[in-house]
Amino acid sequence: MAACAFALKLLPLAGGRFCGRASCPARSPARAFSCAAARSQLQKVTGTGALTGKRDRFGGVTVDLADVGLPVDISESSFSGLLQGSLARWKAEGKVAVWLRVPISLSRCAAAASTHGFSFHHAKHDHAVLALWLGDGESRLPGFATHQIGVAGAVVDESNGKVLVVQDRNKTQNAWKFPGGLSDPGEDIGATAVREVFEETGIQSEFRSLLSIRQQHNHPGAFGMSDMYIICRLGPLSYDINFCTRECLCCEWLELAELAKTDRTTPITSRVAGLLLRGLERGFGEIDLAMEELPAVYSGMSYQLYHRQLKC
Repeated sequence: MAACAFALKLLPLAGGRFCGRASCPARSPARAFSCAAARSQLQKVTGTGALTGKRDRFGGVTVDLADVGLPVDISESSFSGLLQGSLARWKAEGKVAVWLRVPISLSRCAAAASTHGFSFHHAKHDHAVLALWLGDGESRLPGFATHQIGVAGAVVDESNGKVLVVQDRNKTQNAWKFPGGLSDPGEDIGATAVREVFEETGIQSEFRSLLSIRQQHNHPGAFGMSDMYIICRLGPLSYDINFCTRECLCCEWLELAELAKTDRTTPITSRVAGLLLRGLERGFGEIDLAMEELPAVYSGMSYQLYHRQLKC
């Protein structure tokens, strides 16, 4: 009977009131659920009358509301009661943080969570993630990603000292630059460079090394966030240009020596062109940051390390 009373405190009646009794008399015209129905709905939601989630190694718990079986029409007040009981349990268990993943179809649950101290951490196209610090002192939760990654590919034809360059169609200044674009989530730097070069110029290529990294903050093209711009050295696998006219005004194989000294380019492009000239003259081992794939501490995963190769 106590379980029934707890369940009914979480489930609102049709008239907006909550049933706090241990039983639900038939004479109540406003009642929406019997004790059995209330118990059944909670069991469908979590099996125990509380939210469940995945524990992480940092002492937090992540709850995905798309996976816990909430009724599609659950009200803010019902979810608030369910969350309140869950928070009490997590605090008793010593959890230091709660991450709440809210699908857009259950956005009203975000409003309910805010009354318990949750705040937005980040959002994507179909969900938002809220967070609540339960530990002592100020929150030690990490912030969301604040950078975008742009990657360009400098495709060098070592047989004639030329490099592939483009002029963007939508730029106010028609400057020569290396083809490139934004890296997709989960995409390696080298793969981004190869993909973007092909999409813009029609040239097939392969990754050789990392050449440079530019860091810029408060970037207008990154919604005021920070921007990382990486240039990779690529080797050509084809040579016939078939550039994208929607993105590019023109595309050419240009002499590296000319690109290094022309005023029709950007400062970063001319500097990297100078690096590539040094590589052609003395060997690319002097300028390359080669990639090595190593096993990560997380089981079954790996990472890419870019560094200057040591001479034996």
